[in-house]
Amino acid sequence: MTKTVKQFVGVVTSNKMEKTIVVKVERVKRHSLYGKRLKMHKNFMADDPNNDCNIGDKVLIRESRPLSKNKKWSLVEILEKKLI
Repeated sequence: MTKTVKQFVGVVTSNKMEKTIVVKVERVKRHSLYGKRLKMHKNFMADDPNNDCNIGDKVLIRESRPLSKNKKWSLVEILEKKLI
């Protein structure tokens, strides 16, 4: 039995910490009774060892071992750089 690794695509909302970024991941959920689409989001702290990311970049993050109290995700790649 193999464990599947979770991966999410999100947008960087903060890069103020050393080697850490905050990534906002949005998803769309349907209301169970009324069927209306609801936009949900969650923030994840991810490891960015080279400090490559800037605010607004679209990134792919992957679940990893706990690196600190809140940081349990690591940066896989930058999918799209934000144009300044």
